[in-house]
Amino acid sequence: MEIDCQPEESIVSAFDEDCVELGDVKDMRLEAEAVVNDVLFAVAEMHVSQSLSSASDVAYINVETREGNRYCLELTEAGLRVVGYAFDQVDEDLSTQYHETVYSLLDTLSPGYREAFGNALLQRLERLKQNGQ
Repeated sequence: MEIDCQPEESIVSAFDEDCVELGDVKDMRLEAEAVVNDVLFAVAEMHVSQSLSSASDVAYINVETREGNRYCLELTEAGLRVVGYAFDQVDEDLSTQYHETVYSLLDTLSPGYREAFGNALLQRLERLKQNGQ
């Protein structure tokens, strides 16, 4: 199941809105911050790496899933992919699939993310239902 929507109205997706355009290249450091803000509610820990150097075309994000698994993610124009299985780790020999969205990537990595995302969506629908009556 792939979910590419945001369940909470209060968690506004800033993935494209807050990025700084440098010609035709997005500043990936700002994109990474927006990614973290979008899904922080559904993971144990997530932050942009401070020790791996980011640039206008690449940024690294550390994420710990609700299951306790840690990953280092690479964010580029191609999307997001796992580049390491620990914080601030880049394994050059690792060849993993790119995902267009952080939602798709986390959906494949974490059943706890899927559950948290689904619960947030259900809560939002319940609030909409209550407000509509």
